[in-house]
Amino acid sequence: MLEKLFKLTQNKTSVKTEVVAGITTFMTMAYILAVNPTILSETGMDKNALFTATAVASIVATLVMALLANLPFALAPGMGLNAFFAFTVCLGMGFSWEFALTAVFIEGIIFLILTAFNIRELIVNAIPINLKHAVSAGIGLFIAFIGMQGSGLIVNNDATLVGLGDMSSPTVLVTLFGLLLTGVLLALRVKGALLIGIFASTVLGIPLGVTHLPEGHVLSLPPSIAPIAFKFDFSKVFSLDMVIILFTFLFVDMFDTVGTLVGVSSKANMLDSEGRVPRVKQALFADAVGTTFGAMLGTSTVTTYVESASGVAEGGKTGLTSLTVAGMFFLALFLAPLFLMVPGAATAPALILVGSFMMSPILKINFDDYTESIPAFLTIIMMPLTYSIAEGIVFGMLSYVLLKVLSGKMKDVSVIMYVLAVLFVLKFLV
Repeated sequence: MLEKLFKLTQNKTSVKTEVVAGITTFMTMAYILAVNPTILSETGMDKNALFTATAVASIVATLVMALLANLPFALAPGMGLNAFFAFTVCLGMGFSWEFALTAVFIEGIIFLILTAFNIRELIVNAIPINLKHAVSAGIGLFIAFIGMQGSGLIVNNDATLVGLGDMSSPTVLVTLFGLLLTGVLLALRVKGALLIGIFASTVLGIPLGVTHLPEGHVLSLPPSIAPIAFKFDFSKVFSLDMVIILFTFLFVDMFDTVGTLVGVSSKANMLDSEGRVPRVKQALFADAVGTTFGAMLGTSTVTTYVESASGVAEGGKTGLTSLTVAGMFFLALFLAPLFLMVPGAATAPALILVGSFMMSPILKINFDDYTESIPAFLTIIMMPLTYSIAEGIVFGMLSYVLLKVLSGKMKDVSVIMYVLAVLFVLKFLV
């Protein structure tokens, strides 16, 4: 049945490989179960209900990705988008969380329509091949930076923005141990190296005080979503503020998702001869369904997770990987204390090393043509420096159009790229 559903032989993979890949992806993104409720509860939303909403929205969206698109990508409420929801829309602009949820719900409906009419698919396919390879490399630097920052290896520095953390810190020591162990296992071609590294680092973290063992019962029923489910506020739906908020949600979600799909597919050699992501319409549909359904449950925008790259690095190639992730999220609903005890220091090595894997498509970029290499470079460097996949794509695509036009190579630019360039300029002005 699994063979027929996911075409494992055709994709040159196995059940064991896909399951290990799915568990690895889940372990690197399980932090969202703790972080999303923490961020969104700042608005006054019920934190326990948010835990359940986060898990269920992730399950539904990832199941759609698995069964409809047959791709190894996992989805969950997006980081950055949840911060915009809480700190900008609610705490900054003074709107209620019900109003913000309404904006997310409308965004999901719009995405369903755009996906049905192939508009999002056109955007994905319009990105030039060199920029697609650059997106992969940029995401590599970005998730490595996330891993280093989350572990304390890289810290804030008021003079230079970033600096080296305390190398004697238990958190940093656990991360360095995980990096070394996982690196050796990868060099020895050990299957499941990333997952073994996560588990070993978690165990080492116990005596060092980095891993905190759960207190009380490990098994429990998930909290009710009643306090936050279907709590929409349509009273200001036609206001200018709603338009601006909606545009921001749409923009960031669209290009974060597009960037992840393109970047991880490029790394996994899944792009076809014309540089297109396979079954991209179905993948984008999963994102749209997740966002719409997630808003009904009471959580912020659901998007494709860049941490999916860790599962792909473990050999994940089909929807069985994402089906496994969905299964892990389901288990987490009842075993939350067990999954939430895995510290960031234990998953950081996987993110850092996957970041290095993601850099390999840079070898396919044409560096002899400056109208290709400069936009590629800007795409790569702006992702970690702006802490945003979307902003990296904006700088890359905008510079691509400008350099091509000003160099007399206008024929290289598609109509869709011109339209996107105008939208990017408007985005900066707004």
